Amino acid sequence: MEFYLNSRFIWVLLFWLFILTSCKNEEKIIKEPIKTNIEYQMYQPSEMAGFMNTMYAYNLQLKAQIIAGDQPSSLPLDLIKLHSAEMSNGKSRTQNWQNFVNVFIASQEAVVDTLSNFEIKERYNAAISNCLNCHKTECTGPIPKIKKLMIQ
Repeated sequence: MEFYLNSRFIWVLLFWLFILTSCKNEEKIIKEPIKTNIEYQMYQPSEMAGFMNTMYAYNLQLKAQIIAGDQPSSLPLDLIKLHSAEMSNGKSRTQNWQNFVNVFIASQEAVVDTLSNFEIKERYNAAISNCLNCHKTECTGPIPKIKKLMIQ
């Protein structure tokens, strides 16, 4: 009987030894996300967008001059560029745009017309209204910004 117990004990011991040595101690492999190089492209405004920003800055300056009581006497911008400046992607010069741009050029030139019978504030606001009217049909994004140019 003693041999039987010893052999049984040995078999149990060998069984557990086999189980313990056969189990692999696997480490969990944490996969790190694949890092990709994202190349960002800086926004490059079109020639028309750049010119529109220049006109905005000019009209902001005009507004300050008019509020201060000064009479602007020259127009430093070459508004004819509106007819040739490269448009933003997906945009084109429609007939509607052509009509608005000609009216805008005339109204912007009227702002600096020292012989006009209309008050400078009225001429300036008419030019800004022309901007708004065009942008209501062609490019609506800058409307809130343009509205800030109006003299109240």
